[in-house]
Amino acid sequence: RPLSLTLPSFALPVFVDSPSQPVIMVRMSVLADCLKSISNAEKRGKRQVLIRPVSKVVIKFLQVMQKHGYIREFELVDDHRAGKIIVELNGRINKCGVISPRFDVAVKDTEKWIANLLPSRQFGMLVLTTSCGIMDHEEARRKHTGGKILGFFY
Repeated sequence: RPLSLTLPSFALPVFVDSPSQPVIMVRMSVLADCLKSISNAEKRGKRQVLIRPVSKVVIKFLQVMQKHGYIREFELVDDHRAGKIIVELNGRINKCGVISPRFDVAVKDTEKWIANLLPSRQFGMLVLTTSCGIMDHEEARRKHTGGKILGFFY
């Protein structure tokens, strides 16, 4: 007989050997899923990618990427649920990822993080969440503020 189960939109059912109870996988990081989707679409040569669900952090991260020309534009689609974003890619992203846990980064320590995460000082960005908002490491250095590291892209 068919199993009828109501799940939240962020949970994916995974069935194991016992047919009695499904194990539910829960989405841990919306930002990590977003950046992994972008990275995978970029590797496959896609022109656009659909991202769901949406959060304020994801939108701000995409705005930083757009400001530096790593993505074209993105469109927020309100579906009266968690929302969707359609991102237009331009083929510039080699790698992007999340740093978890969100380590504290002091102003004097940004150079160490740049050396560890980015392939070169000429390109790529670290994205920090600071008391002045979400920004790249260069803007944080100009404002002389530290924060917590969200992720990187190059």
